[in-house]
Amino acid sequence: MTESADRHDRFPGLRRRGFLAAAGGAAGFGALALAGCSGPEATGSTAGKGDGTPRRGGRVRAAFAGGGASETLDPHLGNLFADAARSKALFDKLADYGADLAAVPRLAEAWEPNAGLDRWNVTLRQAQFHDGKPVTAADVLYSYRRIADPDKAYRARASLEPIDLRASRATGERTVEFVLKRPTAEFPNVMAAFGTYIVQDGATGFDRAPIGSGPFRFVSFAPGRSTVLRRHDAHWDGAPHLDELEFVVANEESARINALLGGQVEYAHELNPATGRAHEKSGGITIVRLRNSAMQAFAMKTDRPPFDDPRVREAFFLLADREELVKGALSGAGETGNDLFGKGYEYYADELPQREQDIDRARHLLRKAGAEKLRVTLDTSAVAAGFTEAAGIFRDQAARAGVTVDVRMGSKDSYWKDILDSGTLCCYRSGAMPIESHISQRLLTDSTTNATKWQDKNFDALYRQAQSTRDRTARAALYTRMQRRLHAEGGFLVWGFGDWILGTASSLRGVAREAPANTLDWARFDKVWLA
Repeated sequence: MTESADRHDRFPGLRRRGFLAAAGGAAGFGALALAGCSGPEATGSTAGKGDGTPRRGGRVRAAFAGGGASETLDPHLGNLFADAARSKALFDKLADYGADLAAVPRLAEAWEPNAGLDRWNVTLRQAQFHDGKPVTAADVLYSYRRIADPDKAYRARASLEPIDLRASRATGERTVEFVLKRPTAEFPNVMAAFGTYIVQDGATGFDRAPIGSGPFRFVSFAPGRSTVLRRHDAHWDGAPHLDELEFVVANEESARINALLGGQVEYAHELNPATGRAHEKSGGITIVRLRNSAMQAFAMKTDRPPFDDPRVREAFFLLADREELVKGALSGAGETGNDLFGKGYEYYADELPQREQDIDRARHLLRKAGAEKLRVTLDTSAVAAGFTEAAGIFRDQAARAGVTVDVRMGSKDSYWKDILDSGTLCCYRSGAMPIESHISQRLLTDSTTNATKWQDKNFDALYRQAQSTRDRTARAALYTRMQRRLHAEGGFLVWGFGDWILGTASSLRGVAREAPANTLDWARFDKVWLA
């Protein structure tokens, strides 16, 4: 049996594409892997062509926006990109997301469901914490039960909802039986979810001397300023090339790029499109674009006028000039969408025809719906890059069909809460997650973050059927059926997918260039080195 076939046996549902992403990371949120416009093309691993042989030693300084004095190293409390990057360096999860958002193994060496998909047996690999103690089933169960504590505000709690943690048990030192509340074919996505890091059994304090099993061990932490970590030589995936890693807090984008240009840091996270374009060909630094990292959309409330009429929703799909929106709102740093989430991800229905602007057809549909002189309010905010620009561009596009769009500016502090239930049309953005997670969190009748108010019992039943289907091909066909429904009459007008832009020093090598932010290879500092 070949190694790849063996892994498919041990990880049911694991796609070859997802496995290659993991293998590439091991050889070399989120994930990075993309061709940096001024850097070398990637080859499928985290290192690009011409990166050379990895060298050991040195310290890399990485600049992120931070959370001020309230920052914590508790991996279950993090919400910011800086939190996620630090947690990834210090701790491990059972699984993480590959470049196509399929789950790939980390601390889990194998997983296998029962016939009913409501019990999953997980075998841990031989790994150890920074203090030399082995990672055990007791640590896994303690970590998940801590996250699921209803009295705590741990972000990953909702992700673990499918697990009956009272019934789940250790069946050996390195084996866990997870008992689920219902059949869940995509249970590996639960193990890969944001914030589901494994800590030591009984651990409570994390800011003074946190002990994880990640590739770096703790040295020092100054909230809102700096975190210094050192190589963990006994890491199961191999010791990092670097001696040390320092996370530096720089909240303003200008401060991050200036620190990179001035040589104070080697890595600057989250740069805007204008900055990326300005420095792509300068030669002093390398710009890395992480494709398909952020869905850009308008969300239509399907439970209220005028968008409770599917003809109006289809008309709005046809009003949008997606290329103009990407060029104007994202400064060209992205690609067009097709009214579906997850372009390039596992299960994405890329066989559906690309929707184009059709003003005449939009006018026809609006006439049939009795909405020829429709006037709607589009909620937007400066809460995310490109939102206000997209609102203005779409207002002008809609006017060509006689639709009046009134743009209303919302508060940056309360925008996401405000648009969840209020209004009828709003600007919307989402980071990378599996398509299954997008559906379960946003498109089912009981989803808690259902911004489009899409509620359809038949759609819910298709999702439950998919989660009860063991065969991946049959399951993919069900996801395609769901996406056909959404493409025809859903509430998300997905006009684009924005690039996530990073800047690195020319001396920093091995940065992944092929996958969205927030996947396995994003902020993968254990696989980079200094030339």
